[in-house]
Amino acid sequence: MPALTKARLDDDEERVTRAQRLLIGLGAALVHTPFDTTTHDQLRAFLTDDAPRVLASLEVLQQRSEPELRARIAELAGHSLLPSGGVA
Repeated sequence: MPALTKARLDDDEERVTRAQRLLIGLGAALVHTPFDTTTHDQLRAFLTDDAPRVLASLEVLQQRSEPELRARIAELAGHSLLPSGGVA
């Protein structure tokens, strides 16, 4: 079995991943306690301060081609998704 290396997320991947986790948490908090002002303040702050950078990063990630995505997934997973010379 090949040795696994731990690849790191690039800045865009990290930004989008953090935002996704934050928004899922805020969404759950809003469902649980719809009128919690702290949750509303956190969501408002995200939308005002962070959303433009996250959306720009998401656009960068969405521009990656399928081969680029497959290569990146393989790098992050530490293995190839296809056998050598394989075709999808």
